[in-house]
Amino acid sequence: MKIWTQLPTEQFPPSELVSHARAAEEAGFDAVNVSDHLQPWWEPGESGQAWTLLGAIGQATSRIGLGTGVTAPVFRYNPVVVAQFVATIEELFPGRGYLGIGSGESLNESPAGMDWPSVGEQIERMDEALEIIGRLLDGETVDHDGKHFRTKAARLHTLGARRPPVYVSAFGEQAAGVAARRGDGLWTLADPDQAPGVIAAYREACEDADREPGEIILQAGMSWAEDDDAALEGARRWKGAQPQEFFRDDWHDPAAMYERGEEQLSDEEFRSAFIIGSDPEEHAARLIEVVEMGATVVCVQNASGADPLGALKVYREEVLPKVRAVEYAGG
Repeated sequence: MKIWTQLPTEQFPPSELVSHARAAEEAGFDAVNVSDHLQPWWEPGESGQAWTLLGAIGQATSRIGLGTGVTAPVFRYNPVVVAQFVATIEELFPGRGYLGIGSGESLNESPAGMDWPSVGEQIERMDEALEIIGRLLDGETVDHDGKHFRTKAARLHTLGARRPPVYVSAFGEQAAGVAARRGDGLWTLADPDQAPGVIAAYREACEDADREPGEIILQAGMSWAEDDDAALEGARRWKGAQPQEFFRDDWHDPAAMYERGEEQLSDEEFRSAFIIGSDPEEHAARLIEVVEMGATVVCVQNASGADPLGALKVYREEVLPKVRAVEYAGG
């Protein structure tokens, strides 16, 4: 079992996130990933370019895994360019690159000119993009004339020695099926009401496709500070990312999205959705629950707006050792 941390480009500027990545490596995390957004979920926020940032993080660190969490090759990015990006990361930093893929949100695609489609089409686009990306990473020359994308003798001229893994984000049965057919693992939220069904659908689809299941990446958000109120206020803006309709429907005004999240979600409900507080024991206990859901990778988003580096230090000293001790005790 591995433990990653997500560095949110929506919350912190790129220059700060590089220092967060160094601290995460020192803390003993196995990998970092950066959210790949054009806009934040609120105003004012940040929107550093994820791929540029990963290059800087790779240079500033020495061993930690590097990837996006997640990239959506549905409109804003052509899948050929996405494949080129992760192949370049892997060549620059051998053995460290990976790619997270999702079906996107209107928040990032509509400002680039997309008329936001139905959920079915979102997943259909992701599926077709993953076919192209996978073939390119396998070293093929790809001629593709599909419903949503075309390529003409596309080929990656720079490839690392290792094929970087591709992990697919899924929140329902249809996307879990894509993850089983096209990816090297499933990436979903560590929601005890939702995750078991998504994992079961993924495993069943792997069996149908005659493929072994890959990684099960379960993601949780956290905010630590020296007192509980500061931890809550440091992460409050993430209420703007909680309403489920933001992941399906045409919502792309960050200010309106934060307002909607604040209206829908009480502070107590937000504390239930995120790991928020000053007590390292609570953080460790909540992450152990994530492990027990079946995670092979626990991905912890560091949304600690009050003290992000302090949070990583507390995780290094008091949280990660407890989570790893339970893993080892359980075999």
